[in-house]
Amino acid sequence: MSILRNMMAGLVAVAASLSLGQSAEAQGTVDQIRERGVLRVAGIPTEAPYFVRDIRTGEWSGFVVDMAADMAETLGVELEMVESSWANSILDIQSGRVDLAFALTALPARALSIYFSEPTYYNSFVIVSPKAELASASWADLNSPEITIAVDTGSAQDNIARAYLPRANMLRFQTRDEAVIAVATGRADALINTVLNSMVMRSRNPAIGDIHVPEPRLSSPSVIGINYDADEQFKTFVSAWATYNRQMGNNQTWIVGGMEPFGITMEDLPAGFDFGG
Repeated sequence: MSILRNMMAGLVAVAASLSLGQSAEAQGTVDQIRERGVLRVAGIPTEAPYFVRDIRTGEWSGFVVDMAADMAETLGVELEMVESSWANSILDIQSGRVDLAFALTALPARALSIYFSEPTYYNSFVIVSPKAELASASWADLNSPEITIAVDTGSAQDNIARAYLPRANMLRFQTRDEAVIAVATGRADALINTVLNSMVMRSRNPAIGDIHVPEPRLSSPSVIGINYDADEQFKTFVSAWATYNRQMGNNQTWIVGGMEPFGITMEDLPAGFDFGG
């Protein structure tokens, strides 16, 4: 009888183990986040107006932080900002270190590594230049060996330069700050960047000139990166959140609020720019 009792006990233990395994396996991404109690979002400490982290208090601010906080509240969890970088945020999504990475440019090559949500907003590519004669220049006008353009290599704006300005004299730098210095010191006639970054750049260094939106207007969707292994419920939720808040104007409100500390208002945005794409 003891042998039979031992066999029965063993079978019960195996069944319980299988049941626990199946329950864990069946737990969806949203359930995992709620069980953890936090939504982990990649943050870049000095990337205003997207993210800013106070070096004294460690507190995060910026319009992406406001967006992420709203999503966390919708899920019923706390927000945890995880320090990262634009390049590392892709790896952090893949490795599961974070749940989401906001404000990514939807480059096709990146879509091979992570899943993209619906756009949160659209970010126009612009030129920043102190030269008044470039104010009304089209991309075709800028595509000239007589025009020197600064750009940070490997970026989305570098891709724009390669596609639209193959004949221009290009100065490619490792960092965006180097491109800004090239324009401010007269080494380059203009730099290419996205409008939101450019607004903050100009507020910090007016010597780089004014912001212009060349025709045809080139806009890139800003998306949220998600791990491909996340379930469909979570992917659908993130996209639904992005679409709802874009169409309701909430994302625009958060973005404008994120630029206020730099003295930038909606009226300061360049003519031809539209958050909706």
